[in-house]
Amino acid sequence: MGLPWYRVHTVVLNDPGRLLAVHIMHTALVSGWASSMALYELAVFDPSDPVLDPMWRQGMFVIPFMTRLGIMDSWGGWSISGGTVTNPGI
Repeated sequence: MGLPWYRVHTVVLNDPGRLLAVHIMHTALVSGWASSMALYELAVFDPSDPVLDPMWRQGMFVIPFMTRLGIMDSWGGWSISGGTVTNPGI
């Protein structure tokens, strides 16, 4: 039998240091998952035919959201579209 969500949050609220630590750890877990998924999707991504085989048909989840935010070029010189990078700044 588990505790209801509000009981767990009440315990964390009574200790400010633990409240901060829990939120920092949650941020680290979410950003770690997103970065590892982005690297995996980048490894299996095939940009050869964007019309008949788009990202969503290849099972991509994180990279389409990153491109929607405007993150398409890296500072290292690669581009999600496969072209040459002229200005890698965001």
